[in-house]
Amino acid sequence: MKNLLLTIDRGYRRISGWLNMLQPLGLLLFRLWVALSFWRAGVVKLNDPMGTAYLFNYEYQVPLISPDLAATLGTWTELTLPCFLALGLLGRPAAAMLFVYNIVAVISYPALWPNGLWNGLTGSDFIDHKAWGLMLLALTFSGPGRLSLDALLERRFWSRLRER
Repeated sequence: MKNLLLTIDRGYRRISGWLNMLQPLGLLLFRLWVALSFWRAGVVKLNDPMGTAYLFNYEYQVPLISPDLAATLGTWTELTLPCFLALGLLGRPAAAMLFVYNIVAVISYPALWPNGLWNGLTGSDFIDHKAWGLMLLALTFSGPGRLSLDALLERRFWSRLRER
């Protein structure tokens, strides 16, 4: 029995080691996947300002701010934050802000609620928002990973400053 447990433990440690080595790649894929999705939405908004104005005035129900301000903020949020996220520069704040933005997007667009907000959130568009939200939450909690500008800056500059 003891040999079986030791074999299982060794196998677990080996698999865990491989997964730890792959974690930076997984975080990079999360960053790129979400960044590309939001950036594409921003490009669509930027390329069609009349359509964007229509959507924010008549379709989206953004709380607390005017539709025109919401359209401008939404467009620039979707064009700037994904760049930071993709590069892993200020990765945690960028992921956290996009996480909140994602929540506001879902709340503001009732068409994403297939059967009402609390009666089964199963629409395909909402599934995308849930996946993005989970990836952004993981990036907020864990950071952008070793394959990021944050990690590079940490290794090159911040560690030197701490030594002084």
